[in-house]
Amino acid sequence: MSIDLEMMAAQLQELLDKQAIQELVARYSRTLDWLDDGGQAGCYWPDAQIDYGFFKGTAAEFVPTVMQVERSTGRRWHMLAPLSIKLTSPTTAIGECYGIAAAFRREGDAPYKGNMYGGRYLDEYEKRTTQAGAEWRIASRRYVMDWTLPMPDQPDASPLAEFPLPMLDLRESGHPDYRPL
Repeated sequence: MSIDLEMMAAQLQELLDKQAIQELVARYSRTLDWLDDGGQAGCYWPDAQIDYGFFKGTAAEFVPTVMQVERSTGRRWHMLAPLSIKLTSPTTAIGECYGIAAAFRREGDAPYKGNMYGGRYLDEYEKRTTQAGAEWRIASRRYVMDWTLPMPDQPDASPLAEFPLPMLDLRESGHPDYRPL
């Protein structure tokens, strides 16, 4: 049995590239939820074309807009399904994943009110050389919302006696529990 080292090296590189893209998309959700502006910007190439319906333009223009939207909520979660990725060249790929997001706003001492959203991300990725080396980022993104659902009102940010878990109310960057990964 002969081992084709060239084929094995190509397969290994494909796995490494797909893993880097998986981590990129996970970082996208995480940096939104923790309000990490720099981390969010690092998910996109600045010239990436973004289409969220309410916004169409470049990533450099989109990131401040989306971070302002995220800061207007006290609680937010972006949860993504497994990502489907197809490498189209050594430096380009396409991907799609489903996502569920929830966002809650609060006026004064009133309960949090919010919605849950379901949709899909239709992405193109590029691997470019940076000062840190070769890096995958989003080169194009189109978000398609499939559904929205109002959520029940939520209590304030303090733990409930019958369910005493800590709750986050994130409106600013720099939370002490955030760990850059």
